[in-house]
Amino acid sequence: MVKRWWSLAAAGALAVSVLVPAVPAMAAPGFKVPFPCGQSWSGQTRSAHSPANAVDFNRTDDLGDPVVASAPGTVDRVTDLGGTSYGKYVRINHGGGYSTYYAHLNGFNVSVGQSVGYGKVLGWVGSTGGSTGPHLHYEQRLNGADVQVRFNGTLALYWGTKTYTSNNGCSSGAASATVDTAGTPLTVRSGPGTGYASVGTVADGTKVTIQCQTSGTSVTGTYGTSTIWDRIGSGRFISDAYVYTGYDGYIPNVPRC
Repeated sequence: MVKRWWSLAAAGALAVSVLVPAVPAMAAPGFKVPFPCGQSWSGQTRSAHSPANAVDFNRTDDLGDPVVASAPGTVDRVTDLGGTSYGKYVRINHGGGYSTYYAHLNGFNVSVGQSVGYGKVLGWVGSTGGSTGPHLHYEQRLNGADVQVRFNGTLALYWGTKTYTSNNGCSSGAASATVDTAGTPLTVRSGPGTGYASVGTVADGTKVTIQCQTSGTSVTGTYGTSTIWDRIGSGRFISDAYVYTGYDGYIPNVPRC
């Protein structure tokens, strides 16, 4: 009797599989590094991680740095687990069974039900929950199961540590500006300061695109004294003291490097 019931059930299941067309799996969203445009972060994967496919992100003095949505979606969880597990974390539902987790946050900047796009600040890097130091614990999941992380369609390094540079929100957060040195070419540095190596020059009057801004060596130039440095390309920084941006200080909506 038991065997016959099983065989009938199996036959019914087979009939359903024959009669109902298979639904193709939806393509994964175009996930990007979960930090503002131009920032570089060290991402570590390890087989002993829980879950194994998660990535832990770090950089120097990262406590309080903004964490942004890695793809558009809807926030469906903003939770504080206290001193255990993920601590303060956000989950985004991207549709098609895909979701992302952002854990150990220092605080929240979104609420449940909120729609978010690339570059939306979700919260800030912290060390809440079971963390032993400031970092971002990041996951990509499909139908609830953690999957190996991809950024811009490229698989993250498994296993080990790799530096990832974000292009998240770059198109909407950049600003145009003009170099003004009264004639002298402006030195381009490999980092935000005069102590970094020279990697070329830009001529007076050159139009540049500022991808992000950060603080560095104080410089006195055409527009007074400033500690702001503008990133105009990968590993290419110029002092804001020689750049006309239309703003006295940081440019609104341009991300911090």
